[in-house]
Amino acid sequence: MEANALGYLAAGIGAGITVIGAGLGIGRLAAAAMEASGRQPEVAGQVRTSMLIAAALIEGATFFALAICIILATK
Repeated sequence: MEANALGYLAAGIGAGITVIGAGLGIGRLAAAAMEASGRQPEVAGQVRTSMLIAAALIEGATFFALAICIILATK
């Protein structure tokens, strides 16, 4: 195998792990927010806002990791 082929493989595996991790993280975040909203409906708006901010931070880190994978794949 060529070095480029291994770089593409590593970038693909890294991107896959990144997306799976982000999906699991956002899923757990949403589950916890729904449970909190069910337990205390009066704070559902605050919980939703906090959930959206945390999900945006997770997605930001995911996009950064995917950008790194793409940069490494194109070197």
